[in-house]
Parts: sequence; structure tokens; C-alpha cells
Amino acid sequence: MSDGSYEVVFYRSPRGECFAEDFLDGLPAKVRGKILRWIEALETHGPNLPRPYADVVREKIRELRIIFGGNQYRLLYFFAGKQIVITHGFVKKTGPVPVSELDRAERLMQEWHQHGA
Repeated sequence: MSDGSYEVVFYRSPRGECFAEDFLDGLPAKVRGKILRWIEALETHGPNLPRPYADVVREKIRELRIIFGGNQYRLLYFFAGKQIVITHGFVKKTGPVPVSELDRAERLMQEWHQHGA
């Protein structure tokens, strides 16, 4: 953490799955590097990271928005106190964030709250 105000964590399922890590591991190194730098910016600025880099997409679900080589990468996350919990990532094709991705992020957020941090 740069200023000590927020901590980014990746959601891990009760079975130990980490969808954000799986997504990042499947990306080319240069893309992954850029995304990790934006995760650091999110950790530094928290809810004050402005559009077009971050946005609220549904109630408590937010997105980190990264463009690289014409592709749009998204990481969905939510705030839990001073933690920023990244649920998962995906490559966005066109239009708004798919409802299925938003539903998945909400389901993972509910699981996170039920099973604790």
C-alpha cells in the first residue's frame, strides 16, 4: 500500500479458487503488468480513483477499467471497510458490462460477506 489507506485483496472462494488471479495469470505479461499498476493506483486512491479508470456499475459493485492494445480489461470489485475486494476479471467486448458478470460479482460479494474476510 502506498499511503496505508486501502488494501486490495482478491476474493478467494471457500474451495480456495481465486478468479482474479486465474484471470491475471492467463494474460500476456505486458497486459498483466499494466493491470497490476492500475490495481496499485486503486489501492492508493480508493473510491477517489476517477472515471475513466474506475466506475460504479451496480450498487456496491465497481469496475477497474484498463485498455491495452485495443482490448478492454475489467476487474470487478467492492469495498469492505478499508479493503478493496476484487472478485474477478474479464475482457469486455462491447457495450455495458454484461449482466452475467455483474450477477457473478454480486454473488461473490455475498459469499465473501457470509464466509468472512
